[in-house]
Amino acid sequence: MISDGSEKRYESRTEVDQYYSVELSIPDASLIYQFRIWNLSSRGICIVVKKDSDLLEHLKVGNILNIKYYPTDSSCPTEYLKTQIKHITKDKQGRFRNHVLVGLFILEKQ
Repeated sequence: MISDGSEKRYESRTEVDQYYSVELSIPDASLIYQFRIWNLSSRGICIVVKKDSDLLEHLKVGNILNIKYYPTDSSCPTEYLKTQIKHITKDKQGRFRNHVLVGLFILEKQ
């Protein structure tokens, strides 16, 4: 079978691949956190948070946040994207043992 080069995944990740890291602001706590974006599955992107981080007290599945995304190309501007927390999963044995994977889903550009 000859591939036509089109994307075969259920969700397109082309837009997501252009970002390297994110910055989350928690207004109630006056805190700012920065994380590298990890593209760990075909279902989306996530950030890796230490299991004892205070940030986890402020995040719930379903939350919608205005997150600042930093592009992989430093000549491009940062963007604020409306993003939903899709999952918060403990990684007990894998590469990120003692951390939590927080799944992000970009809803729309601001």
